[in-house]
Amino acid sequence: MSRRDSLAAVERRIRRLVVRRGWHMMKAEKPDKRVLAHGGYMLRDPETHAIVFGDKDYPYCADLDDIEAFLDSLDGDGEAD
Repeated sequence: MSRRDSLAAVERRIRRLVVRRGWHMMKAEKPDKRVLAHGGYMLRDPETHAIVFGDKDYPYCADLDDIEAFLDSLDGDGEAD
């Protein structure tokens, strides 16, 4: 695995994409067994503190691939297709 593909590098790249949308990417500090199995991240709007993505089934249910796919599915105004 190259450094470019390391978890930390991928996390930084996704975080930069999230910040461009004006959101925060939150990471579970004390993950439970569900989060450890799949997930660990949520997106939050800093102005309203509303969760934008990652709390559908349980808090912090999104993984980095889920967040990247969600960001790719957004159109130009930030709304999901």
